[in-house]
Amino acid sequence: MLADTEHGLTGKEIGDLLVRLAMADPLPGATKRDRLTEAFVARQNKDGSAKRIITFIVHAMEPVRYRDRPELFTLRQDRLNERLAFVGLHVNDKGQVARGAQAQTLDEATRIATSIRDELQRRRTHPEVLRYCSTEVLKRSRFHACLEATKSIFDRLRTLTGAPGDGAALVDAALALGKSGTQMLAINTLQTQTEKDEQSGLANLIKGLGGLYRNPTAHDPRLSRSVTDEELLEVLTMVSMVHRRLNEARRDGDVN
Repeated sequence: MLADTEHGLTGKEIGDLLVRLAMADPLPGATKRDRLTEAFVARQNKDGSAKRIITFIVHAMEPVRYRDRPELFTLRQDRLNERLAFVGLHVNDKGQVARGAQAQTLDEATRIATSIRDELQRRRTHPEVLRYCSTEVLKRSRFHACLEATKSIFDRLRTLTGAPGDGAALVDAALALGKSGTQMLAINTLQTQTEKDEQSGLANLIKGLGGLYRNPTAHDPRLSRSVTDEELLEVLTMVSMVHRRLNEARRDGDVN
């Protein structure tokens, strides 16, 4: 992960760390992956142990290096832990390499190292959810992840309908079944009572999510609002389901 093309260390960062730790750089002109591999192999052969490799990881994962991009720390931490799990190690939140559960299989390694982001991907969370709150998830800002996720539903309704407004008024305009049948979107044909109940149920669910998470989260101080990892997963999974139902939505004039 530290030599990953997109999210890994830069070539300069690798070179600086190797110099800082007095490690040889046998292939300075090679790809980052080959360069780092050769440097690790050379040092391990010299020392007869992997201690200096662990030291390299610790220096690369110093939290101060990520003060402007805390989400990058989490991303690298997750990927490293999925590999270190096979030798019973993990990178903790202080950037230190510590003892942990040892994995014997790929499934065990994934389970040991699984983060919220990984679990969301495993659940095939709707792209709109991840587009709105992936940074907050990586920063482990559960407070703001709930806020951004629920906001994504209201933005989606505005995009689908072109309607202004927000909150319950927007939901009513877009989905609610009024006496005159003035809703703008339909998630089914609305021909049976069951289909009408589904439509009303989705509208009420969206209002409920706004009331439970969007409104209180937007107004309460951060320290008075506690959201666990489990609750965050449940909220984002529910928001994902709403987006999938909206995938099926058609403008009312197109229903029949």
